[in-house]
Amino acid sequence: MGASLNDVKHRITSTKKTRQITNAMEMVSQSKLNQIQKHTTSYDQYASQVKSVVLHLAQSHFLDGLTKTSGHSADNDQSSTKRTAYMIITSDRGMVGSYNSNVIRETNQFIDKHSGNSENFQILAVGGNGADFYKKQGRNVSYEYRGVSDVPTFNEVREIVKTATKMYDDGAFDELYVCYEHFVNRLTSKFRAEKMLPIDSESFESEASQDIETKQLSAAYDVEPSEKEVLNVVLPQYSESLVYGAILDAKTSEHASSATAMKSASDNADDLISALELQYNRARQAAITTEITEITGGQEALSQ
Repeated sequence: MGASLNDVKHRITSTKKTRQITNAMEMVSQSKLNQIQKHTTSYDQYASQVKSVVLHLAQSHFLDGLTKTSGHSADNDQSSTKRTAYMIITSDRGMVGSYNSNVIRETNQFIDKHSGNSENFQILAVGGNGADFYKKQGRNVSYEYRGVSDVPTFNEVREIVKTATKMYDDGAFDELYVCYEHFVNRLTSKFRAEKMLPIDSESFESEASQDIETKQLSAAYDVEPSEKEVLNVVLPQYSESLVYGAILDAKTSEHASSATAMKSASDNADDLISALELQYNRARQAAITTEITEITGGQEALSQ
């Protein structure tokens, strides 16, 4: 019985130490979540302005024929299948609950729906979990980026966008989708797959039709020095803002998922400690009762 009591006591001590760790990790994740939410608020103002300009350009038909002049469009006219790339955003680390498994599962479903049985697609992995998963699956991981900051900077994303854009311009693929978990609240995230490339008027038709503010504004523009010059400045900024926004959004979901997972682990540790302490007290009480019974039995034997 003594060994059993020591084992239970050791488990209680060990579980309490684990709870201290998970509590600390929850506080760290919550702090990161608060930081990135403040950062996202200021970024959203910039992204909204860039999106507004691009939507206006689409309404003004400045984007019409943009892809018609590219080699991609010509290739697609001759082929019934498009070479698609999927940029999947995951975390580099674990202990983030079901975050990584959710985005990978949803991305796979989106790929199956979008690409069907075709194997003519490639993966651009932002985050180690996604890169490792698709490599093990034998998929074509043509690009991977690890070590995204907890609160990513805009300069980090420029490298990713420039690489993806160069691959597109070089004809590595015909279209690119960004797949990630959109942050709804601390307990909820929602999968998104947004088309990043090519950028043309068709990409904005649904957005423009739903954008009330854009509807109310005039779509007429006087362009100086030229439409081409405007597009050369605005479209790269739009691509950067789209991917940067997706990474910020995904990182927010990651921190929220991590905080929730650590809180759940702490709660489970509390439940286990309560159960172990009850088990310990019962075992200790049983041991004391046995000792009292043995002493009483011995006294009765001596008195006879």
